[in-house]
Amino acid sequence: MKKNLLIALLSLLWTVQLGAQSLYDYRVVDKQAQSRQNFVQGLQIVDGKWYVSTGGYGESQLLRYSFDSGQLEASQRLHPRLFGEGLTVVGNEIYQLTWRARLMLVYERDSFKPLRWFRIPGEGWGLTWNGEQLIYSDGSDQLFFMQPDSGEITDSIRVTAGGQAVTRLNELEWIDGKVWANIWQSDEIVIIDPDSGRVTGRLDLSGLLPDSDRQRNTDVLNGIAQNPQDGGIWVTGKRWPWLYRIELVERPEQKTTD
Repeated sequence: MKKNLLIALLSLLWTVQLGAQSLYDYRVVDKQAQSRQNFVQGLQIVDGKWYVSTGGYGESQLLRYSFDSGQLEASQRLHPRLFGEGLTVVGNEIYQLTWRARLMLVYERDSFKPLRWFRIPGEGWGLTWNGEQLIYSDGSDQLFFMQPDSGEITDSIRVTAGGQAVTRLNELEWIDGKVWANIWQSDEIVIIDPDSGRVTGRLDLSGLLPDSDRQRNTDVLNGIAQNPQDGGIWVTGKRWPWLYRIELVERPEQKTTD
């Protein structure tokens, strides 16, 4: 009896801590090679093209590749004092965050011609687009909603799981009405309700990049993109040799409810 009561109490505690979250593992269904030089900070697929933002002072670039062939089609190098971060494509424009310079850069999509820039109030980390507004992260537990034409911040939400702040929100992607976010320095992606800020799912990508593919400068998981043509979800990391298409595998025994 005491044992059953203890199990019930532990189960209740687990539920309270996690809230209504689904826990996921993954299955790799495809992969594509990419340059190990790419310190990936932002990733998106649009109209059969990969758009990639890379970081590093003196190394940051905006890149476009053919999705099918992997061939580099266009590049734009940032000023050496700028550290590239997240990116998103909005119509005929590309928005690219910088880290500590507090700048959002805007380019013409086809030519990569710089069009304008505007300031953001803090650091830039991850960036996505929900069809109406830009959404960006600054490494804290906050997501900020911004008008793409003026740079005006119209709203922000605090991201939580079980009532606790979820920090280190990094690269972002808008997928099926939710914000997916890499957690910096981890193998985890969280799925966030954009209205409440509550984490509704967690994806554990431990072991995605085999040890045999790691080199001394291989860095952490970072980069999420959904292919709008088939709904496929792709992930990668900083200086990883591969982009992986994954399917989520739910752990039904660990799904929790409020």
